[in-house]
Amino acid sequence: MQTPGSTANCPPGLEYLTQINHLFVCQRFDLLEVFSPFETNKTYDVMNNQGQRLYFAEEKSNCFIRHLCGPSRPFTMTIYDNVGCDVITLHKALRWSCCWSNCCLQKLKVEAPPGEIIGYVYQYYHPFLPMFKITNENKENLMKIRGPCVVSSCLKDLNFNLLSLDEEMIIGKISNQWIGFMRELFTNTNKFGIQFPFDLDVRIKALLTTCILNSGHKSQPEKSYQTLLALSFASPQQN
Repeated sequence: MQTPGSTANCPPGLEYLTQINHLFVCQRFDLLEVFSPFETNKTYDVMNNQGQRLYFAEEKSNCFIRHLCGPSRPFTMTIYDNVGCDVITLHKALRWSCCWSNCCLQKLKVEAPPGEIIGYVYQYYHPFLPMFKITNENKENLMKIRGPCVVSSCLKDLNFNLLSLDEEMIIGKISNQWIGFMRELFTNTNKFGIQFPFDLDVRIKALLTTCILNSGHKSQPEKSYQTLLALSFASPQQN
């Protein structure tokens, strides 16, 4: 896709996001994970609804930590545009996959361009539902994400709603799309979609996009639960 011209009040490299209201994130297939127990750094294509690639995302994490900590591991992911310039960086700290303690709740920091923080994604406690907050660089709340009570993408899409702060208005949604029985069973490959208002601030679009990167990493014993964490916080999972 041709690179759009610069736009006022838009971080460099995010101009694509000013022109769209629908994105897909597809994990690249890795044969090593199919035929071995090894966990690899994940890579993703971010595309528009016409299948044109807008960005390419690549995880960077330590091999030993990747196998030791699995989905809870810390990592950095860099998102590149089509000419290879890094436009977004996201950081996830070491957090255990537990929703019962505040010290274990997930947190994602997003920079665009790299080195300049544009916001955060936080998990917060709810007794029944997976709930998250999107905040700006000053940690002021912008919107919420609410997941379903039953977290399973088996034979159907799994949807998370993007909500206003009062939770009265549905602004958009994030979907974990069912890709077929064989690919779900034998690979970690996933396809995700996100819908948001066309006129939404480009920084918020970038924050929402990072929520679904690294989305296809799930362990076999806890596949449904790990899908939730990956969908919402780009948390890589072990086979």
